Amino acid sequence: MAMTKQVKLALVQEIVERALGAGATDAEAVVVEGDEFSTKVRLGQVETLTESTSRAIGLRVFHGLRTASTSTNDLSEESLKRLVSGAVELARITEEDPFAGLPDASAYSTVRNADGLHIYFEDVYKLPAAERIEMARATEAAAMAADVRIQNSDGGTFSAATSYKAIANSRGFAGEYRKSYCGIGVTAIAQDASGMQRDGWGSSARTLTKLESPEDVGREAAKRAVRRLGSRRVKTQKASVVFSREIARGIIGNIFDAVNGDAIYRHASMFEDKLGEQIANPLVTVVDDGTMMLEPMLGGFGTLPFDGDGLPMQRKVIVDKGVLQTYVTNTYTARKLGVKSTGNASRGLAGAPGIGAGNFYLEAGTLTPREIIAEVQNGLYVTEVLGSGVNLVTGDYSQGAAGLWIENGEFTGAVEEITIAGNLKDMYRNIVAVGNDLIFRGASASPCFRVEGMTIAGS
Repeated sequence: MAMTKQVKLALVQEIVERALGAGATDAEAVVVEGDEFSTKVRLGQVETLTESTSRAIGLRVFHGLRTASTSTNDLSEESLKRLVSGAVELARITEEDPFAGLPDASAYSTVRNADGLHIYFEDVYKLPAAERIEMARATEAAAMAADVRIQNSDGGTFSAATSYKAIANSRGFAGEYRKSYCGIGVTAIAQDASGMQRDGWGSSARTLTKLESPEDVGREAAKRAVRRLGSRRVKTQKASVVFSREIARGIIGNIFDAVNGDAIYRHASMFEDKLGEQIANPLVTVVDDGTMMLEPMLGGFGTLPFDGDGLPMQRKVIVDKGVLQTYVTNTYTARKLGVKSTGNASRGLAGAPGIGAGNFYLEAGTLTPREIIAEVQNGLYVTEVLGSGVNLVTGDYSQGAAGLWIENGEFTGAVEEITIAGNLKDMYRNIVAVGNDLIFRGASASPCFRVEGMTIAGS
């Protein structure tokens, strides 16, 4: 049965009241609802097609300093009764936690309304299934037609999703929002006498009107696959490394993980006790902004009206010209550290909130990617990293990589089967050039940048 947003918001408020009536000293309820569609077309034929709808409710209750949570996807009256009674009973027998509890009621005074954020667009789900499939087919077809060396593919894809969340708690907060997503992509396979290589490209947006065209996505995927043909290994050496923006955002993303308040409290971060200190080159300014508008009528991928605790999303400069300014926290970790929440709580159905980013990015520099590459006498332009070789406690970094070799400021061919290594603490300090090519293709983004003195392990 369809439920209006007013009904869903009233439901979470009612569940909170029921929990208080059953003996909870505080309570928080959340309803989540979503629709997802995905299809993959390979060599012109539909290979997979998935469509699903989900709805569930979660409840977190407090009994003094004790807490417990329950959830269910059955919204019948009997199930809701069990949801409430089960959570309250569990809370009475759990261990006390001195940091447990909801935010103070005064913290909710400036919560934003979702309507002005432009994070939901109806066109994402109004497009008929046949046209969604055709977009996936057209994306693959464009890749196949772009170059005679593209004779195969791993398929073109189209995906769409909408989600809804309503939260209410016993501190007087009640809020809801809806958001949308769509995306297309393709992985092209190139082959010549040197062998076979694959690479892909995609586009994602809040609304169909902001997607790149299937033709542009397909051509870019083909270009990336073809340029990897003839890949070779290079000798082991220390050299300049330029991280393309697609890979650079992961390097910068490690900063968010290292300033996570929970990691700081557990003494599991290389940035513990580093507030106010220079941790990166002055070229580096890193921002987390949960309020960002990409355009006047288009919210960012990480833009929301409130976080998982119901607190207002914020804009915060995490690293300012290389100096660490703040850690990121939710209410729970903020209490542990003796600070205020930065509005970074992430909330699922069950359990305590975690910590998540809004729109997280490295601010753009002034140089074009071409200008940064032109300054490299001998080095690597990284287009792919493999594996997981990052230690956020020590900063040690080592990952398999592939990309393009640079000599005298020019690309001289593709390289693969190499490893790049260093230490993140040194890498951030040795960022000597930052590109002007900052583009948001997701909630995290970075322009390209160049790091001096990394070890490249090859032949």
